[in-house]
Amino acid sequence: MTDINRRNALSMVGVGAAVAALDGAAPGPAAAQPPAPRRTHRPRPLPFDPARLDGLSERLINSHWQNNYVGSVNALNLVETRLAAAMADPDFPPLIYGDIKREQLHRTGSVVLHELYFGNLGGNGRAGGEVQQALALAFGSFAGWQAEFRRTASALAGGSGWCLLALNVHTGALENYWMWDHMHAPATGMPLLALDMYEHSYHIDYGSAAAHYIDAFMRNVNWEEVDRRYVRARRAVATA
Repeated sequence: MTDINRRNALSMVGVGAAVAALDGAAPGPAAAQPPAPRRTHRPRPLPFDPARLDGLSERLINSHWQNNYVGSVNALNLVETRLAAAMADPDFPPLIYGDIKREQLHRTGSVVLHELYFGNLGGNGRAGGEVQQALALAFGSFAGWQAEFRRTASALAGGSGWCLLALNVHTGALENYWMWDHMHAPATGMPLLALDMYEHSYHIDYGSAAAHYIDAFMRNVNWEEVDRRYVRARRAVATA
C-alpha cells in the first residue's frame, strides 16, 4: 500500500493537470530546459538494524522505508521540480499552482514524519531522562501519558494518520495530537515522538490488529532520541 490512495487522489488530479499543461506546452527557447528546484531531497538511511526490532519484522520495516518513505522523497522531488517549472511560466494558472503546492505540503509532511518515526525507533522502549519526568508532570504520571497516547493512536486504527507527541511552543504544553493525513499538526508543535498509523506501517505483520502494532512500537521506542528532541524543543520555547 502506498501513500497515494483514495484520500489524496483528488489532489493528485491537480498535479496531473499541471504536469499535462507543462508537458504539453509548445516547444520554444524558454521551455527547452525547465528550471531546477532549489534543492534535492535524499532519503535518510535507517538508524538501526531492522532485523533487531522486537515485534516489527525486517520485511515490514524495509517495505515501509523503501515503498512509502523513499516513495514520498521521490514524489517531493518531482513536485518541487514541477513548481520550479511552473514559476518560470508567467501565465501558469494560480489555481493549478495551488494544487501542486498542496501536494508539496502533503509530501513534505510525509517525508518529515517518516524521518521522525524511523528516528525514534531502535530503542528498548524504556523511558528516561527529562522527557519522562516532564510527561509525568504534564499528565499526572508517565502511565497516564502513555494511556492517552495509546488511545489517541488507537483512534486512527483502520484509517490513516499519525499520533504525535509534541511540545507546543505557543502554549509550552506537552500534548498528544491526532493527525489525519500528513498535514494536520498544530502550527507551533515541535514533534518529540511520531507513530505512523497508516495501515502500511503494520499490515504486513499484524493485518488489521493495530493494537498489537502499537504495543510493538512502544517496545521499540528510542527514548534517548525522544529526550534529545525534548531538550531541543525546551530551548526553543525558552527563546520564543
